[in-house]
Amino acid sequence: MNRNMNHKINQVSENTLVIGIDIAKNKHYACAIDDRGRVLHKSFAFMNTRQAFDYLYSTIVSLQEKYQKSEVIIGFEPTGHYWMNLASYLVNLGIRFVMVNPLHVNRTKELDDNLQTKNDKKDARVIAQLVRDGRFSYPRIIEGIEAELRNGATLRSKIQEDLSALKNRIIRWIDRFFPEFHFVFKKLGKTACAVLEKSPLPTDIQGKDIQQLIELYRSVDYLKCVPGDKVKKLSNIAEGSVGLTEGLQMARYEIATLMSQFNLLSQQLEDLSQKLCELASQLTEYEYILSVPGIGADTVVELLSEIGSFTHYEHPRQLIKLAGLTLRENSSGQHKGQKKISKRGRKKLRAILFRVILPLIQHNSAFKSLYEYYTTRRINPLRKKEAMVVLCGKLLKILHALGKKKMYFNPNSMMNDLSCLQEAA
Repeated sequence: MNRNMNHKINQVSENTLVIGIDIAKNKHYACAIDDRGRVLHKSFAFMNTRQAFDYLYSTIVSLQEKYQKSEVIIGFEPTGHYWMNLASYLVNLGIRFVMVNPLHVNRTKELDDNLQTKNDKKDARVIAQLVRDGRFSYPRIIEGIEAELRNGATLRSKIQEDLSALKNRIIRWIDRFFPEFHFVFKKLGKTACAVLEKSPLPTDIQGKDIQQLIELYRSVDYLKCVPGDKVKKLSNIAEGSVGLTEGLQMARYEIATLMSQFNLLSQQLEDLSQKLCELASQLTEYEYILSVPGIGADTVVELLSEIGSFTHYEHPRQLIKLAGLTLRENSSGQHKGQKKISKRGRKKLRAILFRVILPLIQHNSAFKSLYEYYTTRRINPLRKKEAMVVLCGKLLKILHALGKKKMYFNPNSMMNDLSCLQEAA
């Protein structure tokens, strides 16, 4: 048992009222116990409304007076986003609350009655007992710019998902009515979008000369230059298109609708990305992270939206744990299990790290050298994916140092570390 665990246990004394709350969408359940686990108030329900929150608070106050408890600690599971309203209410009242791991609740619910029964009333009591035993974590409520970045980054990912879905629908439409379109345009760039807006069907192109088509596409606001060679090639293949020739009236309406939605979402994504960069630039860590070659502005926004300010973290190990990159091992006796990452952390942060480490290995000389060392060293060489995991942790350590010390990235420092590793080997 480490010092942190002892500190958590010491948070609950004989003067502490422990409240466990099982969070749901509309109706929550709360249970009150003392430091010895005795139930002071059996589980009761309250709704996700201000009036019900006030009822919860009045119940807590009356229990404190009845049992002479000078302190109160509330614990609940981070169930989706449903806990956020209650957490905000408690913060405004100055009542401290903690988080209990849902896995811990599932694995300890049978200790009392030796039954697999799961219900909200029972879970509330189990959560309270876990809090009493010190098996909780301290949450950090994001505020200010960090909250804006988190909400904005979530919205941007949703818009990107919608854009991908729209692209797939547009491609499906093209495959049916103008399959030769892909021979000219490999991607849905600005010229391709202009063609789909002004002449989506082969019949719209047939019979027109090249100059007419160029003038037609120039009328689109967002298109500055029309490549004549592509227009000529498009005109040639439209003459012999094998696209469907039935239902063209609704097909034309469908592609017009899809392109309208696609252009709108594209513009919203561009505007949102600009606003997020402006917000992120207000954090002191922004320019220092951006100094790492291979990391762009959008990536910095995503990292800061997940991590927040580095001033909240005393040691880079906290960031590694937050990303779920800590190693776990199953060993017993003479059996030595394979080490794997725990994946107990923010899934999105871990995905961002893996996505950013690829261009770093390719374009950042320091990371590229370190990657080659890990995969080719004589003793215990790592597989490619293992080396990437190690470099993800290394990146977090570097970003933590840059943010805490307010310094720019220096590749020579990494190269010196690599020289020390090679000498030790």
